[in-house]
Amino acid sequence: MLLAAGLGTRLRPLTDTIPKPLVPVAGVPLIERIMRNAQAEGVKRFVANAHYRADQILAHFGGLIKISREDELLGTGGGVKRALPMLVSDPFFVMNTDAFWADGADRPLAKMLARYLSPHDIVILCIQPRRATGISRSHDFCLDPAGLVTRDYGAPIIYGGVALVGRGAFDDTPDGAFSFYDLMEKAMDDERLKGVVLDADWYHVGDPTSLAETERRLGSA
Repeated sequence: MLLAAGLGTRLRPLTDTIPKPLVPVAGVPLIERIMRNAQAEGVKRFVANAHYRADQILAHFGGLIKISREDELLGTGGGVKRALPMLVSDPFFVMNTDAFWADGADRPLAKMLARYLSPHDIVILCIQPRRATGISRSHDFCLDPAGLVTRDYGAPIIYGGVALVGRGAFDDTPDGAFSFYDLMEKAMDDERLKGVVLDADWYHVGDPTSLAETERRLGSA
C-alpha cells in the first residue's frame, strides 16, 4: 500500500503542477524509488491512494497499479482502511512515498516479515539518525534491546515510513480520516510495535532543501 494522497505543500513550487509522489529525484519519481525498494524483494502488487492531482498519478501508471481515489483526504490510516478491499495480502506493507534507500543497499522487508509473529503485531522500519538525510528532528522513537519500539527506552530511531500490518488492526477504527500513527501508538502501548533497523543510508524528501541534498548525496555515492 503506497501512501500517495498528500498535498506536498512543503515541496512547493514543485508541487504546484505535479503531485509529490511524481516529483523526480535524480530523474526518478519518488513513488518509483520506493516501489523499486519493494520490487527488489519480490513485491509484485501495489495499491496507491490518490487525491491531489490524482489524474496525473492515474495517467503515470496507466492501469499498472490499482488506485484508491479519495475525494476527501482520509489521512494515512483512513486511506489504508479505504483501500483494504483492493489489497490481497494479510499482513501487507504500508509505504510512504517520500522516503527510500539506495537500490540494493539492504533488504529490510524480509527481515520485517520474519519479525511479524502475530496478527496483533505491527513491524516498522527504523532508521539510525546518523544515516538519515532530510530529517531535522533527533528521533521519533527508541528501539529496545529486544526489538520493541518504545517512547524513551533504547536506541534513538527515526520511523522509516514502512510498516507491516495486518487487516485486523483496522477493525475498531473510524470510517473517516485518521492517522496510521494511532495504530502504531496502540501497538506500542500493547508492546506489539516491533522494529527492524535499516542497514543503509535513507533519504527523506520533504522540501526543496532535502531534495537538493538527496540528489547531491546520490550523485556522490
